[in-house]
Amino acid sequence: MWKAVASNALSLFVVLLFVLGGVVLAGRDSFVAEGPLDTAICFRVESGTNFTRVSNGLESEGAISNARIFNIGVDYSGKGQDLKAGSFLIPAGASMLDIKEKLTGTGRSTCGTEIVYRLGVTRLSVQVRELDPETNRFKALETFNPAEDALPETYTRLRDQSDTKIRMAVAEGITSWQVVNHLKSIDFLEGTVSAIPPEGTLAPDSYEVKPGDDRNDILDRMAASQARLIADAWENRASDTPVSTPEELVILASIIEKETAEADERGVVASVFANRLKRGMKLQTDPTVIYGITKGQGVLGRGLRRSELRAPTPWNTYVIPALPPTPIANPGRAALRAAADPDTTDFIFFVADGTGGHAFAETLEEHNRNVARWRQIEAERAEN
Repeated sequence: MWKAVASNALSLFVVLLFVLGGVVLAGRDSFVAEGPLDTAICFRVESGTNFTRVSNGLESEGAISNARIFNIGVDYSGKGQDLKAGSFLIPAGASMLDIKEKLTGTGRSTCGTEIVYRLGVTRLSVQVRELDPETNRFKALETFNPAEDALPETYTRLRDQSDTKIRMAVAEGITSWQVVNHLKSIDFLEGTVSAIPPEGTLAPDSYEVKPGDDRNDILDRMAASQARLIADAWENRASDTPVSTPEELVILASIIEKETAEADERGVVASVFANRLKRGMKLQTDPTVIYGITKGQGVLGRGLRRSELRAPTPWNTYVIPALPPTPIANPGRAALRAAADPDTTDFIFFVADGTGGHAFAETLEEHNRNVARWRQIEAERAEN
């Protein structure tokens, strides 16, 4: 009798082992299998929450099929204590394994809301936007100028949320005075800037910031980035570039930056100035005259007068025979590279062509025809 009982118990134990093994295999397969999501979602993990709540939330959102299996899988991977707060883009069909990796990874939010401060040459603007997980595109919630407009409720509510990304997009060709002036208008930054950084030493780029950041620390980051860009451009300069120091390189790059916003024109514009410098010709570029008037503090807001083109200032390249003494703006990477390695052309003139670009010429006669064309376009626009 006892033999029969022992035999039956052993058989039951073997069956239970097989069942348990099957459950484990099924759970493992479920953990790595394609998930049930039909469309991507933006899933938010609150600060201080735990995986049990997150698992239940994922299940209720339809991102996972079984919260218990997800929890077991996370515990088994040893990631149970690595949950990060933030907003995470969960793509359609994401497996539990994929979701676990997102929630325990770098902690950088990959969706949700973003506040973008655009530090422009003419104005500061702010856009509060939200990523649409289905299209993976941002949609604007608010756009305003903090120097002129009241702060929208949407902005003040989202600004202090831990998973809201905030960044500054600094325009190429902005002056150091404009950067500092814009930083003063960003309400959540701290610190007083006692001196304007030298022109040309701040890198136009995108910078992540957060409430409480010091304005001086941000300027230091921008300066360090620009120093790297300048060093790289100088190291890779062409052998016949007409500048003899990194400082001259930045001055030339700043003029190129202010003369054209067209990416594919920078190298050609650089060639015009390089050809003029090599021939000992005056650069005769309007942005330098404007800088001599404004010193980079805002925009002129009108056309140049003939008397201003003749007025001697250290930056007036219609008067001085070489580069001005300082940059006239903060050039970006592309302008620095163009100054270091200009295109090879015989052009020594250019003028606006009415399309946003320029018409280039090798001779004064050809240039005069291009100028006449531009004057005609200006006159037609004035009539309309």
